[in-house]
Amino acid sequence: MTAPRLVTVAHGTRHAPGNEVARQVTERAGELLGISATTSFVELAAPLLRTVMTASYGPTVVVPLLLSTGHHVRHDLPAMAALSPRPVEITPALGPHPLLAAAQAARLIAAGARPGQPIVLVAAGSTDPAADDDLARGAELLSRTWAGPVTVATLSGRGRRPAEVVRRGSAVSPYLLADGHFATRAVAESRAAGAGVVADVIGAHRFVAELVARRYLAWATSSRPAAVSVA
Repeated sequence: MTAPRLVTVAHGTRHAPGNEVARQVTERAGELLGISATTSFVELAAPLLRTVMTASYGPTVVVPLLLSTGHHVRHDLPAMAALSPRPVEITPALGPHPLLAAAQAARLIAAGARPGQPIVLVAAGSTDPAADDDLARGAELLSRTWAGPVTVATLSGRGRRPAEVVRRGSAVSPYLLADGHFATRAVAESRAAGAGVVADVIGAHRFVAELVARRYLAWATSSRPAAVSVA
């Protein structure tokens, strides 16, 4: 039996290097799995997921390269997947997950943060209340990995802004997969609020590719699993 195709879907950005992160993660995940893997985007970059779905030639597992639940995961992606003439399964978003927290911790260390130093996790934000729980869980996982307190700030939607949370000397961990509009804002607003250290985005860390592979396997080996563990 032929394994389902892996299709990842990122938000998309006009910042070309940001889209390249999605492609790198997808390529590495495909190599780990030993299968064909295609990168797609919700908007602003090609190929769009709706285009990939329309041209789908076999069973597909779609893994969102998104860090929390939101409108895209709950509404846009299912609508696009419905365009496929073949079976499609959509996995949960990548986050929250301990592998993302481990990648964030590595970025913080590389930026000069001290282990245990208080951290502000800066996320893009969402108007979907379900994202609140995901961000809280993401902060909890980072706190456990980092062995220090973590507070959440968002750049849009619900929640407090960096100006309300970041203090002089704070270390900031952008809860963002790639550079682009929100990454630029995260750095600017955190620095303006007095942050001493601003880590890089999560990026194409090997843990992200491993997580994509895990999401794929959990869905590809079960028609509709009850849940994907974050343990």
